Amino acid sequence: MSITVQNVIDKLHRAFGPYETTVDGIVAGSGQTAVRGIAVSFVASYEAIKEAAALGANLLITHEGAFYRHQEGGRGTADRSRVRLMKESYIQSAGMAIYRYHDHPHRTNPDLITRGLLRALEWERYQHDYADAAVVVTLPEARRIREIASHVKSKLHLPYLRAAGSMETACQTIGIAVGYRGGGEVAIPLYERAEVDLLLAGEGPEWETPEYVRDAAAQGIGRSLFVLGHAASEEPGMELLAELIGDLFPGMPVHFVRTPSPLLII
Repeated sequence: MSITVQNVIDKLHRAFGPYETTVDGIVAGSGQTAVRGIAVSFVASYEAIKEAAALGANLLITHEGAFYRHQEGGRGTADRSRVRLMKESYIQSAGMAIYRYHDHPHRTNPDLITRGLLRALEWERYQHDYADAAVVVTLPEARRIREIASHVKSKLHLPYLRAAGSMETACQTIGIAVGYRGGGEVAIPLYERAEVDLLLAGEGPEWETPEYVRDAAAQGIGRSLFVLGHAASEEPGMELLAELIGDLFPGMPVHFVRTPSPLLII
């Protein structure tokens, strides 16, 4: 008996919970398609779709969507761009189904995407406490901020970090907020209530948390911020998901496709 795209979705829901969602769903292809192989990526970029097809997969499971906005429903003028039409044409010619799996991983307990980043940083072995939108890690001993920066770049294979605040202080309590959780609403309570010395965030408005951290540093309060980038903060969680999907479907080829940041430093 063949496994369909809908069979895969149903099994994911049984494993990780059928939550009320806003954006999860099939964004290309059909739920009745028989699955030959599965690829998992952070985002359904044109390159990721081509790589998935080259690997023999015809189901691509992604965290972020394919068509350039969080809410992908509707067909406005922007949705008729040449770029989107060419992408849709390739998806159809490749016989690819794309399932966006965003809300469910974030609503597992603990948050699967945060858990993946914690694992990639090799901080799972340290004391850590999950909150609604973050995890707070306590290192066994304080480390210099620049030493932690080197560790983060090495483990996440990042050429750079964006940083704010004090770079010379020692740090023992670290907050981690993946994706678009780096704004002041999430970050400032972590500094004030959880008393984190350093926050690792995916991204957020540049005039919120970075300005708070800059003011703290100017006042002699040792607080720091590393901005990883949205993809860098969430891709490890999707890599963990690919491993879990492999466990759910023994014998099914499951591949993880990396999607580098679309932004370059020039």
